Amino acid sequence: MPSETPGPLLLFTFFLTTFLLYSQPISTVASPDPAFSQSSGTDYIRSSCGATLYPEICYTSLSRYASAVKQSPSRLARVAIGVSLSRARRLAAYVSNLTRHEDFGGDHRGAAALHDCLSNMADAVDEMSGSLKQMRKVGATGLSAESFQFQMSNVETWMSAALTDEETCTDGFEDVTDGAVKTEVCNHVADAKKFTSNALALVNTYAAAGTP
Repeated sequence: MPSETPGPLLLFTFFLTTFLLYSQPISTVASPDPAFSQSSGTDYIRSSCGATLYPEICYTSLSRYASAVKQSPSRLARVAIGVSLSRARRLAAYVSNLTRHEDFGGDHRGAAALHDCLSNMADAVDEMSGSLKQMRKVGATGLSAESFQFQMSNVETWMSAALTDEETCTDGFEDVTDGAVKTEVCNHVADAKKFTSNALALVNTYAAAGTP
């Protein structure tokens, strides 16, 4: 009787498909639209990024998704959250690796700050993940104005909390002696905060429009 255990090729295909699915900042990619101009899409993103604190970072990180975003504030906010989430996940993995190998030369404050930072980044990842799931529900058809405002309020709250968690991470290093690891961690977190801040600004802009 043939074995029912999946073969190596099937397992590889499954894991590759899973990786590609979850590495994308948006759930679906829009089909090509003959009437859509790539330049109009990038112009829309540049204009929208003007509402953020870091417009150049906003534009360079999101313009590659112009064909999927088109001129949709909902898709733009969703992509921005996805990009921020991707950054946060990589940062959490980086900090997690440091906690296993860095002891700050026996400085307990440094080690404690690093572990606290990992906890903060884990919370930020969870909050951004929840925001992204909520944004997919917001994109559903037939959503009432009341439901839209309620769901967007959740997204705003979670993204704001994620930004606070990232700030708390760097705050924890204030009493730690300066050194290469402290500088590197704080620089990485400061970079991630810019993406989170931009995503929150685009979420706020979309929520303020008041329409799904």
